[in-house]
Amino acid sequence: MRKESFAFLEKLVAAPSPSGYEQPAQRVFREYLDSICEISTDVMGNAVGFLPGKGAERPKVMLVGHSDEIGFQIRYIDDNGFLFFAAIGGVDAHLTPGKRVSIHTGKGVVRGVIGKKPIHLMEPKERETIVKIDAQYIDIGAADRKEAEAIVRVGDPVTFSDTMEQLLGDRVASRGFDDKAGSFVVAEVLRSIAGVKKQLPVDLYGVSSVQEEVGLRGGTTSAYSVNADIGICVEVDFSTDQPDVDKKQNGDVKLGKGPILPRGANINPALFDLLSDTAAKEKIPVQFTGIPRATGTDANVMQISRGGMATALVKIPLRYMHTPVEVLSLADLENAIRLITATLFRIRDTKSFIPR
Repeated sequence: MRKESFAFLEKLVAAPSPSGYEQPAQRVFREYLDSICEISTDVMGNAVGFLPGKGAERPKVMLVGHSDEIGFQIRYIDDNGFLFFAAIGGVDAHLTPGKRVSIHTGKGVVRGVIGKKPIHLMEPKERETIVKIDAQYIDIGAADRKEAEAIVRVGDPVTFSDTMEQLLGDRVASRGFDDKAGSFVVAEVLRSIAGVKKQLPVDLYGVSSVQEEVGLRGGTTSAYSVNADIGICVEVDFSTDQPDVDKKQNGDVKLGKGPILPRGANINPALFDLLSDTAAKEKIPVQFTGIPRATGTDANVMQISRGGMATALVKIPLRYMHTPVEVLSLADLENAIRLITATLFRIRDTKSFIPR
């Protein structure tokens, strides 16, 4: 991966962006693309990059990856200065106790820890019980409510403090790869296309959407506004090459073996074929999965926006989804960028995506 692209990825995942509080990450996305393409932000907070194509009656294509990550929101401060919180998105209550967190306040970042009763003080049954999120609390070291409230306000967002770490080979771990990996791929496709002289046969909109984790909200509004003919959603998906995941339920997916192309009701068959044929022609490794229903991604709302959009998914294999230590392969990101870029240059019209 290019040094500049790696630095962009690192900066993107470090920026806090729980659903509804995405603008620090969106600013990174906009700044990266500012000299590459036309870039704008809508009232929801979606960041939209635009590259015009050439040719008569050229199709309009929308790429999207969502910038929001799971996190927390401060709900209550007690008399002793402990902060009680609620989850933003699907947070596993198993993993939160004992974690370091960052509270993003109007006065800057405040560090804290999610408290946990010592095992020595637990009754045997307590050790087998998951403490519900609304019973957990953050300790910022405040002496009392007054000291805490001088810094933290109810409604402030919270993220895990983990940032990106290099593992062996091309593997990296971080919070927020779901789905800043998608936003990264969208930005890199725009960059790669802007850097070639070949005529782009489509008008291309690259969207870093918001509020996906709480109901596909930014994907819904951006799909309506862009009103594209064709859409590709870039997401993450479960890598099943870890010991505790059932391949029979989730497919055979490995890190480093290429992006995933799902099939199913949410996927336009002709667009799937174009992506898979392009992968074969360009010798790009891909993996296949089946999703026999609507997907829980922005592709779901893209497909049924207005009169319908020919929609497909390109997914990045990911271990440990919705934890602070999500793991992916940089090669899978690069191959997703290559696949989408090559596919865009092979689109000629919209009629070929109408089922026959």
